[in-house]
Amino acid sequence: MKSPFKLKSVRRKLFVGVLFTTLAALLVTGGSLLAYDLHTVRDTLRQDLSTQAELIGRACLPALQFDDAKVANDNLALLQARPIIDAAALYNARGAVFGRYTRGGGAAQFPPLPGADEVRFDGQEITANRRIIDNGEIIGTIYLHAHYDLLQRVRNYLGIVLAVGSLAMLISLLLSTWLQATVTKPILAIASLSQQVVEKDDYSVRAQKSTDDEIGYLADAFNRMLTEIGGRTDALEASNRDLAHEITEREGAEQALRNSEKRYRALVSTLSTVVWVANRDWEFEGEQASWEAYTGQSGNEYRGKGWRKAFHPDDLPELERSIAHAIRTRETFEAEFRLWQASSAQYRIVSLRPVAVFDAGGAFREWIGTLTDIDDRRRAEDEVRRLNVELEARVEERTRKLQEANGELEAFSYSVSHDLRAPLRAIDGFSQTLLLEYGEKVEEKMRGYLMRIKAGAVRMGQLIEDLLSLSRISRLELRRQEVDVSAIAHGVLEDLQLREPERKVQYSVWDGVTVDADPRLVRVALENLLGNAWKFTSKVPEAKIEFGMMQEGARQVMFVRDNGAGFDMAYSDKLFGAFQRLHGVHEFPGTGIGLATVQRIVFRHGGRIWCQAKPDKGATFFFTVNEDRAGLSATAED
Repeated sequence: MKSPFKLKSVRRKLFVGVLFTTLAALLVTGGSLLAYDLHTVRDTLRQDLSTQAELIGRACLPALQFDDAKVANDNLALLQARPIIDAAALYNARGAVFGRYTRGGGAAQFPPLPGADEVRFDGQEITANRRIIDNGEIIGTIYLHAHYDLLQRVRNYLGIVLAVGSLAMLISLLLSTWLQATVTKPILAIASLSQQVVEKDDYSVRAQKSTDDEIGYLADAFNRMLTEIGGRTDALEASNRDLAHEITEREGAEQALRNSEKRYRALVSTLSTVVWVANRDWEFEGEQASWEAYTGQSGNEYRGKGWRKAFHPDDLPELERSIAHAIRTRETFEAEFRLWQASSAQYRIVSLRPVAVFDAGGAFREWIGTLTDIDDRRRAEDEVRRLNVELEARVEERTRKLQEANGELEAFSYSVSHDLRAPLRAIDGFSQTLLLEYGEKVEEKMRGYLMRIKAGAVRMGQLIEDLLSLSRISRLELRRQEVDVSAIAHGVLEDLQLREPERKVQYSVWDGVTVDADPRLVRVALENLLGNAWKFTSKVPEAKIEFGMMQEGARQVMFVRDNGAGFDMAYSDKLFGAFQRLHGVHEFPGTGIGLATVQRIVFRHGGRIWCQAKPDKGATFFFTVNEDRAGLSATAED
C-alpha cells in the first residue's frame, strides 16, 4: 500500500516553506527598493525640470520684453544639452507661442494655452509649466516636455533582484537540508508508526524517543495513546456491534420520517396556488388535496357542489353567473373572488381560472383549473394607490404653502424696503448729529456708545440691502447673451484696487473666457467671489488672486483662486447658506450673504459651485453654468 505521507511530507513542506519565505522576503525588499527609487527619481526630475524652466524663463525675459523671437529660440536651443527634454515652448502674456524648440528639429504639438505652474507625469512623459513674472506681472510661460526611461530602470532592478535571489535561494536550500536532517527525521519515524497502526491495527508498536524537546514529548504521548487505545479496543468493538444493530432499527423509522417530510413540503408549496378538477357540471368528484389544504374543507364538505361554500357569500351570485356562462360556452375565463383560507382564518382574494378539457375524439370531458392567492398583491396595489393619493394631496398642499411663502416674501421685501430703512436712517442720522454737535461735550464712553449705535445701524442697513439683493436675484428674469467674463473680472478687480490703492495685490485674469448668461448676474457673482478673495487676502504679505478656466472632462470650469486665510473643508457645507460665516466679523467684515447669492445665480444658470481650501493656504471656488448646454468656451488671442 502506498504511503500517504510521501505526498504531504513534513520534510517537503519545510523545504518549500523555507524557499518561499526567502523568495517572499526578496520580493518585498526588492519591490520596496524599486518603489522608493521610482519615487525619488520622480521627485528629482520634478525639481530638476522646475529649476530648468525657471532658468530658461529668466533667460527669455528680455526676449519677451523686446519682442525678440530669435533670442528666445536661441535660449531654448540651449536645452540641446539636456537629453531628457524633447521639446519646449515659450508663450507670451497673451497665451500665444512666441518661441519653440524640438530635439532633432522634428515637429511637436504644444498646448493651445499655457497652464498653471505645475510638473505633471504621464507614463514616461513629463510636462512642466512655469510662469515668467516681472514686477508682479505675468510676462509669459515656459512649457517643457521631457521623458525618462522607466522600463530600463525597472529591468535593472529586476536583474539585481534575480541575482541576489539566486544566491539567497542557494543558502535557503542548504539551510532546509539541515533542518530536514535534524527536525523532520523523528517526526517522519512517528508518522511511519502511525501508518503501521492504521493499516495493521497493531497497537503493540512503540516510538523511540531520541530527544528531550517537543518531539520527544510527542513520542511519549504517542506511546501512551497506543497503550490506552489497545486496552479499549475490545470494549469499543462490542459497543460498535450494539450501535450497528440500533442504527439498522432506526433506519426504517428515519425513512418513513423523510417520506412524511417530503409530502409536507409538497403540500406547503401548493398552499398559495390550488389546483382542482371538476366534472362537466362543475362538481368535485375525486380527492382535491390542495383544495382541502387551503380551505380546510374535508372530502365530504367539498364533494359535489359543496366547495362553493368556501367562497364569500357576497361573491356567490357572481361565481354562479361565471360558472353558468362557462358551462354554456365552454370558454376559459379569469375572475377574482374571496376564498376562505384555513391557516389565516380569513377570506383572501384569489384568481379563478378554469380550462375545458376534451378527449382525443373532441368530446368535452371535464374542467381543470387553478385558484391563485393574490390577496397580498391586491393589498399592496391598494396601498400604492392610497399613497399616491396622499402624495398628490401633499404636493398640492406644499405648492399652496410655497405660493403663500413667496407672497409673504414679497410682502416682507416691501416692508423691509419701505418700513425698516427709514428708522435705520433716522438712527444713523441722529447718531451722526449727536457726534458732530456734542462730540466734545460727551464723555468718551458715551461717544463710544454712539459710534457703536451708528455702526450697528450701518450693518443692519447692509444686511437688509443684501437680503433684498438675494430676493431680487431669485425673481429676476434671465436675459441671456454672450458675456465676456474676462472683461468683467478685469473691471471688478480694477474697482477693488481703486477702493484700496494702498494694497499691493498681484492678480491675473485669463483672457477670452466667455459664457452665454445674464451679464448683470455674472457681474454680481464675480463681485462677490473676487471681493471675498480681495478681503481674505488682506492679511497676507504677498496677496495673489487669479481668475481663469480649466477643462474637466467634457465641461469647462471657471475658478477664482487666492492665497488668503482659507478655511477648514469640514465646515464647507455652511459656506453657501445665508448668514453663515467661518470667520469672525472682527477678523473680516461682511454679512454672510455673498456666497449664498453666488450659489443662487449659478443654480439659476443651470450650473453648480464647489470649493477647495486649507486654513492659511488660500481657497479656490469653482463654478459652471449651462452644464446642459455648450455655452462655455475659451479662446486664446494670437
